[in-house]
Amino acid sequence: MIKLNRINKVYKAGKAAVQALKDVSLEINDGEFVAIMGASGSGKSTLLHILGFLDRPDSGSYTVYDKEVTRLSEDELALLRNHFAGFVFQQFHLLPRMSALQNAQLPLIYAGKRNLSNRAVEEISEVGLSQRASHRPNEMSGGEQQRVAIARSLVNEPPIIFADEPTGNLDTKSKSEIMAILENLNKKGKTIIMVTHEQEMAERARRVILMRDGVIISDTRKSPEPKTKSPSCEGFSCETILTQKHSVFKTIEFADHIRQAFQAILSHKMRSLLSMLGILIGVAAVIAMLALGQGASESIKKSLSSLGSNLLVIRAGSHNIGGVSLQAGEVTRFTLEDAKDMAKVETVSGVSEWVRGRARIAYGNKNWDTQLEGQAVAYPALRAAIPVAGRFFNEEEMRTRQRVAVIGLTIVKELFGGQNPVGATIKLNRLSFKVIGVFPQKGSDPFHDQDDIVVIPVTTAMFRVLGKEYVDGIDVQVKEASLMKTAQNELTEVVIKRHRLMTKNEQDSFQIRDMTEIQQTLQQTTRTMALLLGSIAAISLLVGGIGIMNIMLVSVTERTREIGLRKAIGARAKDIMVQFLVEAVVMTFSGGLIGIGLGAGIALLLSKFAGWATRVSVPSVVLATVFSVGVGIGFGLWPARQAARLNPIEALRYE
Repeated sequence: MIKLNRINKVYKAGKAAVQALKDVSLEINDGEFVAIMGASGSGKSTLLHILGFLDRPDSGSYTVYDKEVTRLSEDELALLRNHFAGFVFQQFHLLPRMSALQNAQLPLIYAGKRNLSNRAVEEISEVGLSQRASHRPNEMSGGEQQRVAIARSLVNEPPIIFADEPTGNLDTKSKSEIMAILENLNKKGKTIIMVTHEQEMAERARRVILMRDGVIISDTRKSPEPKTKSPSCEGFSCETILTQKHSVFKTIEFADHIRQAFQAILSHKMRSLLSMLGILIGVAAVIAMLALGQGASESIKKSLSSLGSNLLVIRAGSHNIGGVSLQAGEVTRFTLEDAKDMAKVETVSGVSEWVRGRARIAYGNKNWDTQLEGQAVAYPALRAAIPVAGRFFNEEEMRTRQRVAVIGLTIVKELFGGQNPVGATIKLNRLSFKVIGVFPQKGSDPFHDQDDIVVIPVTTAMFRVLGKEYVDGIDVQVKEASLMKTAQNELTEVVIKRHRLMTKNEQDSFQIRDMTEIQQTLQQTTRTMALLLGSIAAISLLVGGIGIMNIMLVSVTERTREIGLRKAIGARAKDIMVQFLVEAVVMTFSGGLIGIGLGAGIALLLSKFAGWATRVSVPSVVLATVFSVGVGIGFGLWPARQAARLNPIEALRYE
């Protein structure tokens, strides 16, 4: 079964070298019960660790069923520990946050046999703890804890049990019970290799090996080898075990990693909460800042929609004479005839000439000072202002200078108390006007309320209300965005020709503004602000990630013995890495989910109490979630790698 040939092992103790094993040769057959004895420092524990695949010799040969194992990789040794060996330790090494049954099930996880959990139930019953299966280690006596450890060592049905001082921390009664269990297992065919310093315990073994200074000085067989062989030895092959394909991402095992991650988090609630806090605040900041940026962007887009699309605004300017700037409109003043000629330009799809002023509007015993605009019939199409109630005035009403008006929602609220005003008669600067329509809501900013407006026919405004002979400006809609520059040049030629502007100064006396460029500039500014806000919030996520990494590094240090145990029962480096990585991701993801709720709440409060436009979008939630998971993976990777690199022997001895 097992054969050692001239095994040597040297440890470094500072600058000194200590030879723990010197040319040790040994054979152990199936079904033996071997006790290895010796004083402290004799090399008995080192020999057990090498036999149990926990350590490697510096030289010599070690074969198991004729398979040389000294040159196997760490993962291959882990597979052998999981399938071939069961370990019983002096310190029990039970995980405190798990029940007895869950501790017994651990090797099944790394064997990919989690679905065979009834095996753990059977082994717990075999050691007489069926009534204590749900109890945690701190609720059990030392003898009961050691029985759980024995059940754990048997759950994968290994052919051999390695016991390192299994009775060292027990009272006399518990010692006797544990030895009786080991003897019974040996009678059923299990091979038992036990390290002990107690002569009384060694006397119960069938073979006693005595060591001193790393050398076997005696090897005594007290009784013949049993004829009974362990069923687990039949057909056993190292090659079969080592060629198994076992992925840590199998559904069953990955679910176990997630469950254990939650157990680890819940077992240290305050530490976990403080770890999540950085991620929680970071994600909440990302959500709130992006919601604020998105809300501002949509608010600006809504405001810009009132400007219309593909719009050029033509206004009178001024020119300089002798370095003195004349009043706007001093040279070029636009008329209704200018607008008619501009409408004939091929690239133009609509024209609306306008005048503006202030007016006192009255209805019944209420009055209100508002913005008055005289507009052409094309105004609703150019400015996205189709009335939501009633209608807009027509060409005939504009030509005959009818006293009809379309009002904004602010005026509806102030003068009509929210009632439908269509058909009502109002006073504009003491002139009676009939309300024929209501504009859709446009919104407002701190400087201007777009719903506080009255629009009447431009001819009525010029000749009956404001007394103007010229229009203040002309809105021109271009057929396509690609024609904006062409249209601008053509309209410039129309103005120059109609007004006979010969000199450069005269040609500078009017302005043509491209509203599309203004929209693009405002949108770009909004996007930049949103990006800036998101970046600031992302910094807090980064700080939270550093906190997660520090906490996980502390966790690795605190759980060094647990890592050693997991490796001893068959966990590979990738199993340990995935477990700690899953813990980091679960922690950050949980903090991220809470942060999303908090961020949405902050956005809602900003909207309700500060009056700021906010909008929590699905992309921002997805971004924050992905970012939090990425932080968990990125900052959890280093602690996970540190845990995976731990030596199982050093980890088990860690204090």
